Amino acid sequence: MQQQRRHNPYPLTWEIPLGVLLGAVLVLFYGLHAGRGLATWLAGYGWHWPTPTALVSSIPGVVAGDPHAGLADGALPAGATAPVLVCIIVAELVLLAGITILTVWGWARWGPGRILGMATPTQVENVLGVSRLRKVRHVIRPDLYPKKRALR
Repeated sequence: MQQQRRHNPYPLTWEIPLGVLLGAVLVLFYGLHAGRGLATWLAGYGWHWPTPTALVSSIPGVVAGDPHAGLADGALPAGATAPVLVCIIVAELVLLAGITILTVWGWARWGPGRILGMATPTQVENVLGVSRLRKVRHVIRPDLYPKKRALR
């Protein structure tokens, strides 16, 4: 009902959803490398991040389970193996859960179905709550709660 009474002069455009989608893809993209870094760190070889030029080109190797893909030569010992795929899946699931929570929160906060002009629970308590009624009880029922008089 509230949406029918209000008119939004700004149309929904494609820029904001595209920016959110690209941000989510970028977070998941870096999640691959974070999962590999987590795997090498848990295996005892330290945290390793690919060189900037190999960020994109190393993705197939990282997904295939190669802990050496995209790293500088000699960054990991030759026999270093780690459960790369398990750590990538865990990292991606954690990031996906975070993105989902942020999306649901943002949609409720700024989406088209949001409730406009509603007071917060704290504001309602301040105006209509029991604590305020007790504070002004002498005004509401002066016969039961007379105003306290100052001693002379």
